[in-house]
Amino acid sequence: MLEIQNVTKRYGRQTAVDDLSFTVKPGIVTGFLGPNGAGKSTTMRMIVGLTRPDSGQVLIGGKRYESMRAPLHEVGALLDAKAVHPRRSAYQHLAVLAATHGIGRRRVEDVIDMVGLRSVAHRKPGGFSLGMSQRLGIAAALLGDPGVIMLDEPVNGLDPEGIRWVREFLRALAAEGRTVFLSSHLMSEMAQTADQLVILGKGKLIADVSMSTMVGSTTPSIRVRTPQPERLIALLADGSVTVESTDHQTVLVTGYRTEQIAQLTAEHQIPVYELSRVQTSLEDAYLALTEHDVEYASLQRSAA
Repeated sequence: MLEIQNVTKRYGRQTAVDDLSFTVKPGIVTGFLGPNGAGKSTTMRMIVGLTRPDSGQVLIGGKRYESMRAPLHEVGALLDAKAVHPRRSAYQHLAVLAATHGIGRRRVEDVIDMVGLRSVAHRKPGGFSLGMSQRLGIAAALLGDPGVIMLDEPVNGLDPEGIRWVREFLRALAAEGRTVFLSSHLMSEMAQTADQLVILGKGKLIADVSMSTMVGSTTPSIRVRTPQPERLIALLADGSVTVESTDHQTVLVTGYRTEQIAQLTAEHQIPVYELSRVQTSLEDAYLALTEHDVEYASLQRSAA
């Protein structure tokens, strides 16, 4: 288990993390989201002792990271895929890390095979693609077979096969009872991977919520496809209803139930080719939730 307890971190006058508390539980994948500048990287660095909080504490399995005698056996972290010695091969990089914790060469071989780097194990990672570097970073995080896995943007640079592998692998680790903490800006991938979400905005906790609750938090829309969209829009001209025409035959309606629209179109003899509920995406729910917590917004969104 990973516990963040009332943690604050300031850099001069800027507060990067503000009295932050949440718990990452074992047995599920917890996603870590937030706009750029929200404090995610600072929080992850504090978890593994790279940055000291000004107040509060971080506990991993009930212990501070700096008190662990063999931290690789307790928490595996990937924060920077390019943080490797440029003159050591991938194998040597892992072997050096293993030697610091008394981990045998067999385990080094195992994690190399696990992440699919066997063919380049003796190449220097300075020439690796970002995707290959990500795989090496994941191998390093898994080296000590830890109970807590923390990965920052692990699918950056990966091809579709690699992205699917990371997703399935992380879910398998969680199913073993491990604590899995994952940061990513790829909403579509997070939606398929995470069970729980921790969302930051301007250093503060915005939400600690299940994925199912998150995507169900916004009002669902109904897609209506009809050859008479203008008539339908006129009938739905109500202050409590939001109507959006997406093309010449498709109307999105928010504020009505499916059966209400079906009855209305039947009563007014409006032909309907499609009547379906639109599933709210994680991206839509996330953008709605963090709308006022974006530090670096585009001009278009700022004007909205």
